[in-house]
Amino acid sequence: MDFGFSEENERFRAAIRSFIADHVTPEILQEMRDGSAGAGIGPLTRELILKIGDRGWIGMSWPKEYGGQDADIIDQYIFEEELARARVPLNLGNFIEQAPAIMQAGTEAQKTYFLPRLVRGEVTFALGYTEPSGGTDLASLKTRAVEDEDGFVINGQKVFTTRAESSSHIYLMARTDPDASKHKGISIFLVPMDTPGITVRPLWTLPGGRTNEVFLEDVRVPKDSLLGARDEGWYIGASALNLGRAGARRYCIYVSPFEDLLDFLQNDDLGRELADDPVVRDKVAELYCEAQVARLFTMRSLSMVRRGVNPPYEISSEKFWGPEFQVRATEAASQILGSYHQLWDSDEAPKGGSFPRQYVNAMVSTFGHGSTQVMRTAVARRGLGLPKE
Repeated sequence: MDFGFSEENERFRAAIRSFIADHVTPEILQEMRDGSAGAGIGPLTRELILKIGDRGWIGMSWPKEYGGQDADIIDQYIFEEELARARVPLNLGNFIEQAPAIMQAGTEAQKTYFLPRLVRGEVTFALGYTEPSGGTDLASLKTRAVEDEDGFVINGQKVFTTRAESSSHIYLMARTDPDASKHKGISIFLVPMDTPGITVRPLWTLPGGRTNEVFLEDVRVPKDSLLGARDEGWYIGASALNLGRAGARRYCIYVSPFEDLLDFLQNDDLGRELADDPVVRDKVAELYCEAQVARLFTMRSLSMVRRGVNPPYEISSEKFWGPEFQVRATEAASQILGSYHQLWDSDEAPKGGSFPRQYVNAMVSTFGHGSTQVMRTAVARRGLGLPKE
């Protein structure tokens, strides 16, 4: 079986690389880095997103009637991969992960409004799932949405709501039936971030990036902001989360520490000196093979999505293998570089100080978007048929 790309795929890859070379300037990259550090999405970045949207690349695999191109999902993978390989810190996946759920459960009016605007980069979503009382266990959420004649009134709090300060909407999970069992009585709402009663407060991460907590105080939304049937939001949200874990973006995050380490060992004077050690070469070869496993997990999941299947456990396999490989790669970099690994902002820091930042970020990957322990449980239960208890 050939795991390579077609000539047409490679032509598209060349077009993406040409676009990046022409439009992603050092000024835009700096603005993006500043945005990750809390400055929000700047004007140059917004302009770039609109240029990408004009070319139809944000949701190219979506149906044409909703602004997509009916393109092969592999082209979507290539687009995401090339952005990541060029170290363009533009997380478009966070903006469009909700699209499959809108296609699946949305009304025709919701599809017609949101999907074309997502493709063009005019609408962006922050993910309003996690709460102080429940992160991995999302079904323990406390945010309430109470229905009345005019719509719903929402009260509660969300945390780790990345891009809430700059997104146009929040994809919000709230409990609509407090008497229902844990995974029932939950609904999803598509809420504009400028709705009265929403307050965003920054939370700063250890590497210096920004996420947020969002407070909802008597937030009134119309009934047509409800996505899908009332009280069925858990199943809509779980499906969207699963599909959101597939694709090149997360795979590239997982393998980037290894790729940076390999580049350093191949092309830096200090790196080549360190690579003279046979123990180092042995470890790097081992990591290379593990990186290929991560890639094959990703391609298998994508091949299933391409056939219209929401992989029941394959994406979970990818989600626990990838972050744990990321941790192993950063730990190996620490052992190989020794004291050089501790340098963040020094002229002597290898790769501009990226290695210690990657070390910290790798730990976050093990629980962000679903912890590796929960993913292992999903594989055991759904994939291997093992008992729940």
